[in-house]
Amino acid sequence: MAEGTKLLSKNRRAFHEYHILERYECGIMLAGTEVKSMKSGKYSFVDSYARIKNNELWLVGLHITPYDHGNIHNHEPVRDRKLLVNRDELTKLVRKTDEKGLTLVPLSFYLKGGLVKMELGVCRGKKLHDKRASIKEKDLKRQSEREMRGRI
Repeated sequence: MAEGTKLLSKNRRAFHEYHILERYECGIMLAGTEVKSMKSGKYSFVDSYARIKNNELWLVGLHITPYDHGNIHNHEPVRDRKLLVNRDELTKLVRKTDEKGLTLVPLSFYLKGGLVKMELGVCRGKKLHDKRASIKEKDLKRQSEREMRGRI
């Protein structure tokens, strides 16, 4: 993360279930009350993913809780939200998603210059043995760090 950014949340499940091949930074078109709800951390992106419709990038399945102090013009909790990317990046994403087995998964949400941004990953699903190997690797790394701390 660059300086001047504040991490709102990270999709830890995506790192466990997918191999992340590429990462892209996207802006999100949000209503005013949606931004306030996201800044207060009242959203869930567990089953969300991105898809390309009519040569535009859309985020599907993001649930943003309606703002507590909002009025009758509050937003819908679950709706498709447009993602803002560069035209060149969009053509790359179209080519990548045409490949078999690749999906677009949100990896993290953060604030950058007062705007809500999202890190989008081009991912391939892990098999069960890949998940076990990554858990084993993580445990070995944690154990070696403990031993190094104990020796100092």
